[in-house]
Amino acid sequence: MSTQRLQVCMLQIDIQIGQPDENYRKVAEQLHNAVSGAIKPDVILLPEMWNTGYALDRIQLLADEQGARTKKLISDFCREYAVNVIAGSIADQSDGEVRNTMYIFDRTGAVVADYSKIHLFRLMDEEKHLVEGNHIGQFELEGVSAGMMICYDIRFPELTRKLALGGAKVIFIAAEWPNPRLHHWRTLLIARAIENQMYIVACNRVGISDGAEFFGHSMIIDPWGEVVAEAGELESLIHAELDLDLVDQVRQRIPVFDDRRPHLY
Repeated sequence: MSTQRLQVCMLQIDIQIGQPDENYRKVAEQLHNAVSGAIKPDVILLPEMWNTGYALDRIQLLADEQGARTKKLISDFCREYAVNVIAGSIADQSDGEVRNTMYIFDRTGAVVADYSKIHLFRLMDEEKHLVEGNHIGQFELEGVSAGMMICYDIRFPELTRKLALGGAKVIFIAAEWPNPRLHHWRTLLIARAIENQMYIVACNRVGISDGAEFFGHSMIIDPWGEVVAEAGELESLIHAELDLDLVDQVRQRIPVFDDRRPHLY
């Protein structure tokens, strides 16, 4: 019987709005903390827009040009410690356009996938300053099919279902999800796990930026919808082991995908 297990660590951190130097310093520090404990992670996940925060009025000046600074930091780290990093998302600039982009780095430091947020959040004026992505985020991690989403994406169940139908057993989510919508955050994440019978690994930020308060509660949820790990509202490292074989077991137990009737809906 095959056994697919991944040790996951999430960096639930505060982000200083409009201060990339401070944010890169903190991420470098916390990445090293993540690999310094008794349990070495296979993969590390960061939150959304960690390099700049939502400094959208200055985002053209602050965004990482073609992700170069981010790629240098994360690639060197992955290569030194032989760990995969899902680098949350950053403000990433190319040809004068800024996107909210995730990069995936393997144990050799190579960028193996990227995804730019396809659902821009109008309540924070994203669509006025950012360009939406035009492809979904599916990739392979340690031989496991996985998906990536960013914050507002979790409100679109059809995106999660498409990733699941494409074979994803786990979805990694980077977020800056604020108060007062903690109930929405927890409910939507648990629902996405249950309805798609997959792991959900979601990293949110903490702290206060420009009047918005971010509550953390980064979560790892298994294919039954059980919360495997959940942080509080302070900066912290969240560790958990994913048993990917459980995904197949749950899908065999309740064969939702076999019983779909998509021609009716």
